[in-house]
Amino acid sequence: MKEKSIVKNVVQTFYDDIASQYDKFYLDWDEAVREEAQFLEKLLRDNGYGESARVLDCACGIGTQAIGLAALGYDVTASDISMGEIEEGKKRAEERNVDVRFVQADFRCLDETFSDPFDIVIAMDNALPHMLTEDDLKKAVGSISQATRQGGMFAASIRDYDRMTEERPEHSAPYVHKTGSGQRVLFQTWDWTDANYRFVQYIIEDGDSLEVRKFECEYRAVTRDELTRMLLDAGFSDVCWMMPEETGFYQPVVTAVKKAV
Repeated sequence: MKEKSIVKNVVQTFYDDIASQYDKFYLDWDEAVREEAQFLEKLLRDNGYGESARVLDCACGIGTQAIGLAALGYDVTASDISMGEIEEGKKRAEERNVDVRFVQADFRCLDETFSDPFDIVIAMDNALPHMLTEDDLKKAVGSISQATRQGGMFAASIRDYDRMTEERPEHSAPYVHKTGSGQRVLFQTWDWTDANYRFVQYIIEDGDSLEVRKFECEYRAVTRDELTRMLLDAGFSDVCWMMPEETGFYQPVVTAVKKAV
């Protein structure tokens, strides 16, 4: 229970703090919403699912994927551990007249919030590696399996940790976005301890004045073999990994089908 509370507090604090700044990761957030929805719609259709599918985005953030899929006609429920992100997502959905049900929930215990399973469960944008131990990741994958109906599909994206664990990079290349008053610079530093790394995100606004924001969190490098094994152990089959050069998506994507009992 203590370990669960620590992870919950660290992740909640990080995303509560960054919620109002999260769209600054994108040159155009609304365009990113449209592009990612098109990617996910193709992924779902290629796997036999249409707009009648009930979708749970169990790590929704500010709604980048949930709002896009709902705009395409999908029945979308969006959950996240961060209430700050949930409130930001609600606001953005309302501003765009998109119907999404937003609920605060920890994806390690989705059964405490949702009684009926979903056709599709997604966890995009490197959400699963917030689980800092193998046991915590098992709980998350098991919870997601319970939330997925038999024959339903799970999809997630994570960083390419197979490569990163070999290279152990200490920082990311900066992103530079032009703004109305100057430029915005974003970069990250990564301080490694074994498979875990302390993650610091800097957002620098260099316009009429200079403003620097700093946000800290922690991740664990989850390899593709590790996540594949956990998905299979949790009752999924047909685990398939797709790399960015194949999909055009910025992170490796995994899909899996919930086996019928």
